[in-house]
Amino acid sequence: MTALITGASSGMGCDMARYLAEKNYDLILVARRRDRLEELKHELNNVNVKIIEKDLSKEENCFSLYEEVRDDCVDFLINNAGFGVYGEFVEVELERELELINTNIKAPHILTKLFLRDMYDRNSGAILNVGSAAGFLPGPRFSSYYASKNYVVRLTEAIHEEIRRRGKNIKISVLCPGPVKTEFNQVADVRFAVKGLESEYVARYAVDKTLAGKMVITPGKLLKLTKFLEHFAGEKLLTRMSYTVQSRRQ
Repeated sequence: MTALITGASSGMGCDMARYLAEKNYDLILVARRRDRLEELKHELNNVNVKIIEKDLSKEENCFSLYEEVRDDCVDFLINNAGFGVYGEFVEVELERELELINTNIKAPHILTKLFLRDMYDRNSGAILNVGSAAGFLPGPRFSSYYASKNYVVRLTEAIHEEIRRRGKNIKISVLCPGPVKTEFNQVADVRFAVKGLESEYVARYAVDKTLAGKMVITPGKLLKLTKFLEHFAGEKLLTRMSYTVQSRRQ
């Protein structure tokens, strides 16, 4: 069995790689930081590990990645690469937002489509798209990131139903955690108002739930309660509450 993980150089990507190595998956690890990938490969010496240095914010690299590994028969695709940009919509640099859109939306869209077609032909496989609790809400002061995760959540849910109706032996899930202790805060230049979950716990939980066939994966009791309470608040109230939460991140 072979798993491909994007954004594998840190955080949940690293922890998912470690867990899948425990499960004896051979690994294809993709990220921009080759030195981090080399360190992880050296650590995971019980399985075959291929490392690929790619910047998936560039569309052509998504296609070249697929061509590079298409003969490796990827059984488990994890679209983990992504980042956030914090600030008022009118103030955030457009180039940085476009890079976010390419990484958080275009890359998982392209890779999901290309690898899913192969999985359809084999009638087997699993895909985990890393979304966020942000995918259920509007996100003033974090608008591009929240919108990108909305896309990932809804795309995954739609594909899940298409696969179900075709009777395919393929699993696709979207992971929607709240705050997780990773490098995300530093990249986005924010701090969370609530304590984050441990990355290792979320990574293991997500892999297990994907292989069990769960569509939307929401680790943590606080997130489950929050998602339940959303049903009782209107869109305007949710947006105003979200703005208050984002303001506390500075």
